[in-house]
Amino acid sequence: MYVRFQSPVPNRRGICPGVFGLVNALAKQGRLSDAEEAFRRENNAWYDANFTDPATVDPTVYDRAVNPQAAAWFKASAGHLIRRVPGYLAILAAHGVECVRLESADPGEASVED
Repeated sequence: MYVRFQSPVPNRRGICPGVFGLVNALAKQGRLSDAEEAFRRENNAWYDANFTDPATVDPTVYDRAVNPQAAAWFKASAGHLIRRVPGYLAILAAHGVECVRLESADPGEASVED
């Protein structure tokens, strides 16, 4: 089983951004509080150090021309990776940004496994 946290609404490119993209977008817009930004930076750094970015394995993985529907999923058993997601969800909720949890037995081809 796999888990994904994403916007329930597609963006202008027709893609539903994931939880990290949603929080990073708030940061780029300057909408995060100091505490939220500190959480984002600390936890993004933790993910960078503890999980392989699929784009480093395959630079085309998020290329919309090559893989227009590419999306990152967690294995449901990857508790050590999912454990930090509630903090991101709290930031989104504080800003009125919806984020839903999806589950799938087969979300598609995996380029990196957690």
